[in-house]
Amino acid sequence: MSAIDQSSIALTHVEDTETPLPTRRHRWLRIVRWMAIVVWATVVVWRTVTDGFAFNRELLLVYICTGLAAASIGQGRRVLYVVRDWLPFALILIAYDLSRGAATMVGRPTLWHWQADMDRMMFFGVMPTVWLQEQLKQSEPPWWEVVISSVYMSFFILPYVIAGILWLRDREEWKAFVRLFVGMNLIALAIYVLLPAAPPWAAARCTADDVEGGPSGPRCMFRSARGVEDGSVLGAMQSSQDGANEWIERIVGRGWSNLNLHSASALLDQGQASVNLVAAIPSLHAGMSAALAAFLWHRVHRAWRPLLVAYPLVMAFTLVYTAEHYVIDLLLGWALAAVVIAGLAWFDRRRRRLTENQGVEPVSTS
Repeated sequence: MSAIDQSSIALTHVEDTETPLPTRRHRWLRIVRWMAIVVWATVVVWRTVTDGFAFNRELLLVYICTGLAAASIGQGRRVLYVVRDWLPFALILIAYDLSRGAATMVGRPTLWHWQADMDRMMFFGVMPTVWLQEQLKQSEPPWWEVVISSVYMSFFILPYVIAGILWLRDREEWKAFVRLFVGMNLIALAIYVLLPAAPPWAAARCTADDVEGGPSGPRCMFRSARGVEDGSVLGAMQSSQDGANEWIERIVGRGWSNLNLHSASALLDQGQASVNLVAAIPSLHAGMSAALAAFLWHRVHRAWRPLLVAYPLVMAFTLVYTAEHYVIDLLLGWALAAVVIAGLAWFDRRRRRLTENQGVEPVSTS
């Protein structure tokens, strides 16, 4: 056998032993990735069974980020991008919780009467929250309160779940969603600092004398509305269903008692007590639900569109019925969503024109 033939055989042998190495490495990384996903899923399921659903936003963010990190193993430096990309969401949560302290430092008086007056004017002297609780509130939560409790809590879960799915599937879509989420929250937080406003449940517990001068945290906020009667800023119930309490209540978590999710109600109460209690204008619940529906409208199958229409409407009913927001708060929340969406669309068009004028192929952000 010639030296050339021997060299060819040796080279072939080397190639045969070296080419499977990248495939073997990828196979092991895939195994490690799936093992990490299984461990992550097991921990999440175990904690859900033992401690209940992750209604806490910070815990939910930890769940999502660790899950994304597990799913990114073996995909280059994508694991490192999880912290960097999801930092804005964590900062928004921190800023929201600190907004009450910032409002106190600025020293702006809290609005107590304006929202109530606007609702009465729009509904010809009728206060929507009072009327709804007169007509619908029962001694025990009916089945449909399970639905509205879930819709209310979706505000703390759905945006992060959507962001997680987009992060895995389409980074440009994820960037567009982050701009929408961060833009709405930052503008709302600035308004909360400069224009603190009390919600209906607080107004039902306080009289005009209690809130003279626009205090942000008067003692009356932390008592029951029972016995305040017509002296409250909101106004009292004139009738009630059989067995139902005859005063305005903050009942957004009541529906979970039908599912024995008392830990969820307790967690909600704990969370509501620790965040800004006078951040009612605009309603981010209303604004974000409308923004999500608009964002997903052309990104989902047509069959989902009726649900996208129903979601912000059911959220609006929930917020008013449970005394979380006035109707004027909802309208301002929807207006905020419209302004941010329109502003981002204008910015996107402007950037496209500039890019085209420079002769560079534009990159879609929506």
